[in-house]
Amino acid sequence: MSDSPPIETVVVNGLELAQELRGQMAEEVARHVDAGKRPPSLAVVLVGDDPASASYIKGKRRACKRVGFDSVEHNLAGDTSQEDLIALLQKLNADDGIDGILVQLPVPKQIDANAVAEAIAPDKDVDGVGPINAGRLVMGEDGLFACTPLGIMEILARHEIPLEGANAVVIGRSMIVGKPISLLLQRKNATVTMCHSRTRDLDAICRQADVLVAGVGVPKLVKADWIKPGAAVIDVGATHVDGEPVGDVDFDAALGVAGLLTPHRRGVGPMTITMLLHNTLKTWRDRVGV
Repeated sequence: MSDSPPIETVVVNGLELAQELRGQMAEEVARHVDAGKRPPSLAVVLVGDDPASASYIKGKRRACKRVGFDSVEHNLAGDTSQEDLIALLQKLNADDGIDGILVQLPVPKQIDANAVAEAIAPDKDVDGVGPINAGRLVMGEDGLFACTPLGIMEILARHEIPLEGANAVVIGRSMIVGKPISLLLQRKNATVTMCHSRTRDLDAICRQADVLVAGVGVPKLVKADWIKPGAAVIDVGATHVDGEPVGDVDFDAALGVAGLLTPHRRGVGPMTITMLLHNTLKTWRDRVGV
């Protein structure tokens, strides 16, 4: 690796891209609202008082306001039963004035997160966590898909990263990142290898990747010599070490090796909320007929 000439790494500004996309959404919403349509509406449900979850919801509320969406919040007590939460979701499913439903995770231990995901109407599942939309992704159909993978695909598209025939390696097999991004990359005709904690020779596999996505929450797992020179490297990890968030990729070491690189701050993160807005806008268009 030391014999390879240094590469001018393009560091992704996810915040700048997110702001551009949100500006486009705001213009579209304003145009249709001026023509007499109601604004898009996102219902957010928080169970309990987890500070991190409350902070995330605050960010989503602010994002909704800036693009002209209505944000309806339901803050439930930490001891809320699964039955009561599902009853609320059924009411929101039936409300034609609600375009998207998001239950902030994690939920308290008395609630089954899978049951909650199944209870959200597929056409309002803007977080892309339900089994119907997961099935649509597998089948190659249109649907509402997980927001972080959608954000990754937008980053790759905006930076004109060629995917057809490319070798893509995904580290992690979660339902919110690893599995859906693998399927979305396959849709673009990439050859995808999904790796996980039992994968042998992980470093050697990563070195073959034209596109490398890391999302396992292991600080600085991906070293410089794991990266194929010029590869697009997407860091989805965020682990707090000594109070500071650290990504799955050794960012400083990857500079000069990766062709494209997302930082753990202002990288993929801003795009996740943006794709939540994107999914809500999509369902709103269908519901109000624009």
